[in-house]
Amino acid sequence: MKNFRTLKQNGQYELIIKKSSFICTLARTETEEEAQQFIDTLKKEHWKANHNCSAYLIGEDGLIQRASDDGEPSGTAGVPMLEVLKKNKLQNVSAVVTRYFGGIKLGAGGLIRAYSSAVSETLKELGIVEKRRHQFIQITVSYPMSGKLQNALHQSTYRLESIGYTDQVTFTCLVESERIHTFEKEITEWTSAQFSQSNGAEAWVEVPIDV
Repeated sequence: MKNFRTLKQNGQYELIIKKSSFICTLARTETEEEAQQFIDTLKKEHWKANHNCSAYLIGEDGLIQRASDDGEPSGTAGVPMLEVLKKNKLQNVSAVVTRYFGGIKLGAGGLIRAYSSAVSETLKELGIVEKRRHQFIQITVSYPMSGKLQNALHQSTYRLESIGYTDQVTFTCLVESERIHTFEKEITEWTSAQFSQSNGAEAWVEVPIDV
């Protein structure tokens, strides 16, 4: 699975546009079933609302995409919401915008702007992260070599997770999968190839992205 962008945290944000309340709720959803459950829950919670429009992107490269106008004029709500998710290159995210009508009609263009703004503003409030695949790698060296390697790791961009001391010194690093080859090359240079290596489990690390 490739690195991908998703929602930093679940949450909600409200916009008031010409007396209408647009409440956008965003959530991480790993499957289409989770997305549908999320939408159904909000529809029950806001059953008095005029509309509960929705959109979601599930899977790699937007494998599953769905949008619903929930009674708004066709193409004025669900699709604009979906386009905001796609523009931000998100994956496994669902959006519901709940509208309580304030008595002033917005017209097709106004609705498109309102629903897309609701999602984009909520994304700014909640944040986006990129989930990057990493791997734990243990590098073991002799005590005389350990000081030099520790200094090099501290000055690098690699994450040094722990240091273990036995008859030798073991450095456990968390390295982005795409950088493992470079990491191994640099370790070889720093230690003059006097080290042993053990690759451990993989892990996802979330890195904040500017919206």
